[in-house]
Amino acid sequence: MQDFQQYGAWRAAVAEALDAYGAALRETALIDGAGEQQLARALARLRDDRLSVAFVAEFSRGKTELINAIFFADYGQRILPSSAGRTTMCPTELLYDPALPPCIRLLPIETRSQHLSTSDYRDDAAAWTVLPLELAAPERMGDALRQVSQTRRVPAAEAQQYGLWDPEDPDTVTSLGPDGTVEIPQWRHAIINLPHPLLKQGLVILDTPGLNAIGTEPELTLKLIPNAHAVLFVLAAETGVTKSDIDVWRTHIGAGPGRLAVLNKIDAMWDELRTPQENEAEITRQQQHAAQLLGLDSTRVYPVSAQKALVGKINGDMALFEKSRLGALEAALFRDLIPARREIVQRQLRTDLELLAAGQQAQGMARMRDLVEQLQELKSLRGKNQGVIAHMVRRVEAEKKEFDASLFKLQGTRAVFARLSTELYSTLGMDTVQEQTDAVRAAMQAARFATGMRGPVRSYFEAMRANLDASAGKVAEIGAMMDSMIRKFSAEHGLSLSSPMSLSLDRYRNELDEIEELFLKQFGTATLLMTSRATLLERFFDSIASRVRHVFRAANTDAEAWLKVIMAPLETAIRQHRDQLRHRQASIQRIFEATDSLEQKIAAFEASQGELEGTRTQLAGMADRVLATLEAQA
Repeated sequence: MQDFQQYGAWRAAVAEALDAYGAALRETALIDGAGEQQLARALARLRDDRLSVAFVAEFSRGKTELINAIFFADYGQRILPSSAGRTTMCPTELLYDPALPPCIRLLPIETRSQHLSTSDYRDDAAAWTVLPLELAAPERMGDALRQVSQTRRVPAAEAQQYGLWDPEDPDTVTSLGPDGTVEIPQWRHAIINLPHPLLKQGLVILDTPGLNAIGTEPELTLKLIPNAHAVLFVLAAETGVTKSDIDVWRTHIGAGPGRLAVLNKIDAMWDELRTPQENEAEITRQQQHAAQLLGLDSTRVYPVSAQKALVGKINGDMALFEKSRLGALEAALFRDLIPARREIVQRQLRTDLELLAAGQQAQGMARMRDLVEQLQELKSLRGKNQGVIAHMVRRVEAEKKEFDASLFKLQGTRAVFARLSTELYSTLGMDTVQEQTDAVRAAMQAARFATGMRGPVRSYFEAMRANLDASAGKVAEIGAMMDSMIRKFSAEHGLSLSSPMSLSLDRYRNELDEIEELFLKQFGTATLLMTSRATLLERFFDSIASRVRHVFRAANTDAEAWLKVIMAPLETAIRQHRDQLRHRQASIQRIFEATDSLEQKIAAFEASQGELEGTRTQLAGMADRVLATLEAQA
């Protein structure tokens, strides 16, 4: 836990240093729109950074007890309900959102009848039932949290409408009661908002229902489990690795960074008629057998007793806690989780900081160049008569008029920029995504019971990729046009402008590929779909469409921000150059009229030059301090 607290402290220190750097850039007017965007993005990375840990298991493996033991023993009691049998009936997230009071938000199971995923409801406050969590009253808080265990019986037709029962599926047909009803979860999803220290620092815990729910709730398959930074796959020592365990491991989890297996309930193997060495040998044998079946190194399978660990922590019985072997799992979890996540955040922030510092340096150099040019011009007036000074006044006036005239030429380029921006949204816009989503849903309905249902989904991915590729081409065209315009404008007026900010849509294309890969894992085989599989595929597509909308919405946000700031370097240079010409004209005019002393004016510019140099040095030092904080080791 200390590792996680240190990670939170590191993020806070980096944010503080970055905030101070941004404030200094604003105070010295050495940040433009593009820089503000980069700074906001960097701070958002730190503010919104979350570490998610998913717990996956079949029923009665002690998964919820393991969550209580690892994260909530300091409450002195079980936070999540844990008992024999099924205690988690719906996917449950534990997190902390300071904008909300302590509460449990519950999404009714009836929402499964709509063509919307859980993600689509997240920002719809009216869709959720909200119960307060009374932190000072543990019993009442426990009553509220037990909602995740609630079920109810409904007619078979209603359960079928929700995709939770199918008369042709042998795995669900036996759940039909004598009265024609089926037991279903009361809620589709639960989000527990709890001001726990670890949750406050960005930890998100996902408690999943049994393995069967992973297949029937596409949100788990497509988003929550794949996106988790760590997944703990919980097995029970007394049952070992079952066939359903192996299927879920291979299809939805698999070996990789942050993927661990937990062999829980080893206390069932503490046989008092055997020696400790014999018990240990039996646990090791089970550990190695589980590792072999899952295709893991045995060091990635952790034998533990979550229940004994929880009792040991609450009662202060360190001998029992040590015997539970939970400490090794906790160390491995955070050893895997934090360095990997920190490295990703560091890499992203390093890029943000480099862009921010480069923009500040470019603006500082442009301002310094203007001061040097004006200083040289003033020094050239020493010993000159009034006629020469008057000629210089006229020359600056002519230069100013020429500059203003060139700005009119930019209007044509702006018109082209507006046209290309409109064309970009014709392939990237959300209306296009929705139209293609509706078309695929209609095509799936037309091929309701055939293998042909998969064809429209494959075509959907091809169309979405084509849209992104066309959008990327338009982005490149806009970038090339802006780069050409900036180069030409710089050459005409002797300016030194940085190239326009670039935009890449590659990560969104990669996300599409990942979503399609998950789809193919679930539905890639060329067999005829049963009614239940066809229903599941329809629900799966609802979640696919939701994730694709999220991908395109994020791409739209990036494109909108990019289009707003791509002109920023040019607009900043225009403003600075216009100010410089105005100041030059005014300075020379006052000298011509003998209002100001030439030597006093030269002294003032030399002082400004020294101040700017000092400011640039100070800002470089602040950027170095941000980088040093970013690279600091825990």
